[in-house]
Amino acid sequence: MKKSYLGEFEELVLTMVAILGEEAYGNAIVESIKKELERKVNLSAVHITLYRLEDKGLVKSEMRGATAKRGGRRKRYFQITNTGKSQLLDLQEQRQKLWKMLPKLQFRYL
Repeated sequence: MKKSYLGEFEELVLTMVAILGEEAYGNAIVESIKKELERKVNLSAVHITLYRLEDKGLVKSEMRGATAKRGGRRKRYFQITNTGKSQLLDLQEQRQKLWKMLPKLQFRYL
């Protein structure tokens, strides 16, 4: 399979799918990004990204049971694929390589 390159937001969403495991669905991803990174994200942007990742073969999805709380609607859950795991590991390796190459930074606080 041809390797696909990911944008920053795609990488973020893919990483969150891997972290959440069995509980990876749109709202859970939005809330986790908000809580862990203090970053506001739009639910529709997350859904579009999840479908794009699915098209690339990095995640797969399934519909699960409807609940009364959701008005009888079912929820789509996402799971990282082996290709997605491989992609994340490659990205991690690339980032670590670059960080090792970076000279020690000295930050001045104003």
